[in-house]
Amino acid sequence: MPLSTIQILHQDPCFLIVNKPSLLLSVPGRAEDNKDCLITRLQDNGYPEARIVHRLDWETSGILVIARDPDSHRKLSRQFQDRETEKTYHALCWGQPEQDSGHIDLPLRYDPENKPRHIVDHDLGKSAQTFWRVLERHHDHCRIELTPITGRSHQLRVHMLAIGHPLLGDRLYASGPALDACPRLALHAQRLVISHPHSGERLSYLCPTPF
Repeated sequence: MPLSTIQILHQDPCFLIVNKPSLLLSVPGRAEDNKDCLITRLQDNGYPEARIVHRLDWETSGILVIARDPDSHRKLSRQFQDRETEKTYHALCWGQPEQDSGHIDLPLRYDPENKPRHIVDHDLGKSAQTFWRVLERHHDHCRIELTPITGRSHQLRVHMLAIGHPLLGDRLYASGPALDACPRLALHAQRLVISHPHSGERLSYLCPTPF
């Protein structure tokens, strides 16, 4: 598959900063028809050394760091595991939150009876925390900034649903007018801060929001 749909935002000998489009897997899926993905496209189009460090959901677009050698992969992966990175997302949510900002602290777990959904579970769920902030208020929705402290699957989507403001166009968690209000999931990884895997320099990268 061509690389044209993946924008290279920055190149370093140790890593790439890329913009993953919506409706593209980060890594290959298990089924044969799910082999097309971001990392495979990179490896097949000039970056055979590319190694995945972290992931975005299939429907989520935005910024990812890709390692280019084993040592950089190990060091970058450790930054994510130790929560030394900073990630900021932009999204559109349905309705009008009463406050302009807030903190969501709700444990999450996978819901095997409703694959691939996740749910809030205070008994069996893993700790999950998200900060949110309203950037713009519109008639029936808001543009918000989301800052996850933890990195659980579907965390931002489930957390916003849990406080009554599902993300627009979310085919897993939204319904009715919230689902119909946007042709795609309105969730984009807009900013990423990492430390250079060798120099240790703190680096910040931005990826413009497409909606």
